[in-house]
Amino acid sequence: MHISDDMIDPELRGLSKFYRTVHSHITPGKMKFFTNVLANLTGIGTKSLNYDQHYIPRFDGTMLRICVYYPKTPQENVPGILWLHGGGYAMSIPELEVPMIQKLIDASGAVVVVPEYRLSTEAPYPAALNDSYLALEWLASHGHEYGMRDDQIMVGGSSAGGGLTAALTLYARDRGEINIAFQMPLYPMLDDRLTGSSTDNDAPFWNTESNELGWQLYLGARYGTDDIPPYAVPARADDFANLPPTVTFVGSVEPFRDETVSYIKRLKESGVETFFNEYQGGFHAFDLFKPNAQISKRATGFLLETFNYAVKNYFAKQPK
Repeated sequence: MHISDDMIDPELRGLSKFYRTVHSHITPGKMKFFTNVLANLTGIGTKSLNYDQHYIPRFDGTMLRICVYYPKTPQENVPGILWLHGGGYAMSIPELEVPMIQKLIDASGAVVVVPEYRLSTEAPYPAALNDSYLALEWLASHGHEYGMRDDQIMVGGSSAGGGLTAALTLYARDRGEINIAFQMPLYPMLDDRLTGSSTDNDAPFWNTESNELGWQLYLGARYGTDDIPPYAVPARADDFANLPPTVTFVGSVEPFRDETVSYIKRLKESGVETFFNEYQGGFHAFDLFKPNAQISKRATGFLLETFNYAVKNYFAKQPK
């Protein structure tokens, strides 16, 4: 699907040419370089939020770093949110998620945990999922130290973080150890197979070429086979029943448009309460790249309105 400039929202067109140039012909080397540059932000907090770091031992003896964000004036009985960063499973760091984390904390007083899960350039699936579940276990066990109520654990993330969110809620449901009250998989990376919107898509920032590379790195030797579990590719799941209420949105010209629409449809058919908007002319992560555009303000407003509703209405008691 060729994406011409007139298909892109007018306020976003100025970024289109720049991002097409910067992110054309992305390679694993470029992904590693981008993450190495961002590494300069590692361990740097934000003046408007409290910020802690913890290290959780993995089964192999290595350590998983998690970042914990919470209000300057901590509150009681607040939601606990596990937020999973984006980056095609291959790039980025937790600290880059602060703008969204700030919005969620301002709205609810929540404690937000962001793990530095292993990237696909160093370890393919299931490394990121295992790290995410380890962080979820930590939040369930330690969230009360930050005022979290244990019946309101939420999970969210954008792009690959949205895909990990969808995978993690499936995984947590099936394990039956931690109940999730609400999920926010924003424009999620859900399907390694081509869809109508991900075929020959040359939209800015994330397109067919970068999407195929992202899945190749994440799935490793499984890529191109049918030996792919739904915890790696949530769109391959057969059972969407008993998943938490879900909010998401997506731009109309991005590769993940069709798989997001399909995901919401299948959740609805399975009896899951859903909240969804599609934004005409939005390319991938438009809300992050130009947050002051009207289209971005509408999308963020929709997300926060739904999140506020969830804080008041969605709870999930933990298993005894």
